[in-house]
Amino acid sequence: MISFTSYDGTVLVCHERGEGPALVCLPGGPGRSSRYLGDLGGLAARRRLLLLDNRGTGESAVPRDPDTYAMDRMVADVEALRVRLGLERMDLLGHSAAGGLALLYAARHPERIGHLVLVTPAVHPAGIEITDEQWSARIESRAGESWYESRLPDLKAWDAGDESRRPGAQPFFYSPWNEAAEAHATRFAERSAEAAKRFHTGMPAAEETRARLAKVTAPVLVIAGERDPGPLPEHAAELAGLFPHGTAVVLPGAHYPWVTAPEPFAEAVERFLDGWPFCPVRSSTQPAGGRPSRGSRP
Repeated sequence: MISFTSYDGTVLVCHERGEGPALVCLPGGPGRSSRYLGDLGGLAARRRLLLLDNRGTGESAVPRDPDTYAMDRMVADVEALRVRLGLERMDLLGHSAAGGLALLYAARHPERIGHLVLVTPAVHPAGIEITDEQWSARIESRAGESWYESRLPDLKAWDAGDESRRPGAQPFFYSPWNEAAEAHATRFAERSAEAAKRFHTGMPAAEETRARLAKVTAPVLVIAGERDPGPLPEHAAELAGLFPHGTAVVLPGAHYPWVTAPEPFAEAVERFLDGWPFCPVRSSTQPAGGRPSRGSRP
């Protein structure tokens, strides 16, 4: 375990798993500790995972100023961790909401990125949105599964703002919804409500972020889950296209591909970090508009 003090005096904790070249990993939620990332589908057997507990989560301290939970301000925590680790450039992975955090870090510190891996990331910081039609179509694609009718009311209530219904909506974010998925969703359900509430406040303008991402010269991999309601493959492809060296791939599973398809996930990330070429995903991008991206919500 590595502890360090961030820019405002908040003491943060980073957990180490595995051996090999370092990969800094940022958990999403927002407001979840890094425990739910586990060993990222066995990736710890090939990489030294450095799993950050974001401020106010896991073993990291609660900040004095709750406004510092904002995604844009948490970029400074990632930079403080890089300095603590003594890395000139780092390989960085962000999942879901923390995909947005990793995006903003790369936009602000492009020279510090060795490789960037964005796993089913939040895409709205870059001005990409999921339309109501896209969301509904992906949800309805699960209609043939045994749990669908009983869980759909939970999803609709949670989507309307009732956080108490979140647990019942979880099958829509795993594929397949099996014992392993249910165990993961149940065991790692805890999150900081305060961190989640403030995470998406005060983001820089999407136009500014997109312009900065165009200056990130490091290789970038954007991973979409084939059954994930957000981001869809076309959103991942659009996001990858904002980088000079961005690639999007679609893996089995949904929002947590390392849980239900661990081997394809670990292999894809390892191949990318080792510099093996990928064939970019080519898909038409539907017009932006409608609801904000749900890539950060599960």
